[in-house]
Amino acid sequence: MAFDSLSAFLAMGGHGAYVWAAWGVTGLLLVAVVLHARAERRVLLRDLRRRARRTQGYGAAETQVSHQETQVSHQEGHVHES
Repeated sequence: MAFDSLSAFLAMGGHGAYVWAAWGVTGLLLVAVVLHARAERRVLLRDLRRRARRTQGYGAAETQVSHQETQVSHQEGHVHES
């Protein structure tokens, strides 16, 4: 084994503070990236659901407006004929 004891391993020949700090920062960054990706995914899915609901609502609204326009044009036709 390269080190005689656990304390020698942790000390890393006097460079332990730098080595373990680098490991710690790397670990924190990896966790942060995963958490950020999950949050972004959640936001994206929420926005897509909203957009889908809005699109469905617009489709129904367009059908209703088209139906109302048809009724108005028929009514105007009767008014002009009278």
